[in-house]
Amino acid sequence: MTILRLPIATQQAVMRCLRHYLILANDHLETEYPEPKITYRQRGTTAGTAHLTQWEIRLNVVLLIENGQQFVDDVVPHELAHLLVYRQFGRVSPHGSEWQWMMEKVLGVSATRTHCFNVLSVQGKTFTYHCNCQTHQLTIRRHNKIMRKESEYRCKRCGSLLKPTAS
Repeated sequence: MTILRLPIATQQAVMRCLRHYLILANDHLETEYPEPKITYRQRGTTAGTAHLTQWEIRLNVVLLIENGQQFVDDVVPHELAHLLVYRQFGRVSPHGSEWQWMMEKVLGVSATRTHCFNVLSVQGKTFTYHCNCQTHQLTIRRHNKIMRKESEYRCKRCGSLLKPTAS
């Protein structure tokens, strides 16, 4: 496994962004929430995750390096908003009205649920399946669940069951 070294300037950009939005939130909410821990352990195609009870944000170092400031500007406030919502409202819908309010009214950023970064470099092996209207690429996890007869997956467009495509 290759270990990526995150440039100090990139780490500093992450921390600047985090501190900027945390100050905005603390001022607006009249709170003194502490700085969450930032780690760079997120894997796969997920850009980042907020670990609510640990007050921690995990970022995907590969996607961060590949996407630079755009990643920082989009992902850091997104994950911080999850932590802030948890502290303010408890357990609520991850991208529900409270989170949208936190993103738009408190942090002043667009409430976007998913990222649009190119994930080819972090995407694992996929398996081709088909339905009645198109082909689909399934992750190894979903493929294995189908093989073990633990799950079935349906096309969101036509509703038919996905079947493996002969290679």
